[in-house]
Amino acid sequence: MSSVIVRSAPVVTVNVSSSLNTFIAEKRLDRGLTLAELKCKLELVVGSPASCMDLQLFSTDNTFIQNLDQDDALLGSYPVDNGSRIHVIDKSGTRAGEYEDLSRVEKYEISQEAYEKRSDSVRSFLKKNRLGKFNEEEAAQKSAEQHRKLEEEKQAAQAVTPGSRCEVRVLGQPSKRGMVMYVGLTDFKPGVWVGVKYDEPLGKHDGSVEGKRYFTCSPKYGAFVKPQFVVVGDFPEEDYGLDDEM
Repeated sequence: MSSVIVRSAPVVTVNVSSSLNTFIAEKRLDRGLTLAELKCKLELVVGSPASCMDLQLFSTDNTFIQNLDQDDALLGSYPVDNGSRIHVIDKSGTRAGEYEDLSRVEKYEISQEAYEKRSDSVRSFLKKNRLGKFNEEEAAQKSAEQHRKLEEEKQAAQAVTPGSRCEVRVLGQPSKRGMVMYVGLTDFKPGVWVGVKYDEPLGKHDGSVEGKRYFTCSPKYGAFVKPQFVVVGDFPEEDYGLDDEM
């Protein structure tokens, strides 16, 4: 490769696409990374093993520039500018969209009437032994506990407003920053939930759950968490390791 001038800015913001996925992720990358190091960091973004990646560079107007094919070369030695796109070509044999199309998953369904007639079901066992919702005293206690929990969640949610910057702090998990997009009840689970658009693709969806849209964001940037785990404040966007060690 002919010698080129390394860009002076240490960090560049690029779009990352992949032959495996339909979404595009915006990433801030250190120009001092080697392509081998960059591939390792992109594993979590596109889902392809670093050893099975080919990288292509496209300009800001989506014109192909060149292949990024020297693993020991620095990212900054290539003409990578803000707004450029790095396209990851997967060579592992995985089919495009294989992990995104839930319609491929075979589901077993049974009617309520047929399930009610079964003697070997969980529902039949609970009825015979007066357990769970078939135990009136236990059901009343559970209902009271759910009401208390709902009131606590409503109280915690009063401090969380859509449009606020926030940090999600769940015990046993690294903290994640983003923006509050939704606060309220949902159809997928009881209680009060906070919809968050993360700064990085650390979520589970695009703001839509089970066919109902609560807010809009890029795929894998959205998540719902309980209000007690959400802290609102001055939380600027972080890098989450793309500039440093993952």
